[in-house]
Amino acid sequence: MSKHRAAQEQLIGQCIKAASGHHGWLEKTLWGLRDQEGGWIGAKIANRDGSHDLGPLQINSWWISKFAAATGKPAPSIRWWLTHDACFNVSAARWIFLSGLALTSDYWKAVGTYHSPTAWRQRRYALSVAARLRKRFGLDVFKPRQTIRIKERTEL
Repeated sequence: MSKHRAAQEQLIGQCIKAASGHHGWLEKTLWGLRDQEGGWIGAKIANRDGSHDLGPLQINSWWISKFAAATGKPAPSIRWWLTHDACFNVSAARWIFLSGLALTSDYWKAVGTYHSPTAWRQRRYALSVAARLRKRFGLDVFKPRQTIRIKERTEL
């Protein structure tokens, strides 16, 4: 791994730790999403539908108008931050995941909705994230079974 990539990974890791607010389950979840998405600081990947996946956690550009409305910041600034600011990108991923969790009350459905509104894509994505979590954290990543309380703030 190059020094530049290693420095990016370290920064992304610091952002994940900060965004998780000392909740181990949330930190692991963000790592699972990050490992699945595999983006990088500055990433702007075009999709077939004309949208782009931005930054380390590949936030779809579809979210820009929603984040702009929620923060009162201009859409071009949101796009730039999602692409170039690792911690803003991770915080946006946290917000998307926690919003899905609050809406569905189902951890794996929230993981799936991070990726897609389509049920079969959600299932496939959640299975892939679960595999990445096991690879990074071991087979006991989900033990001991913990109750997840949805008291997290869901703002950026």
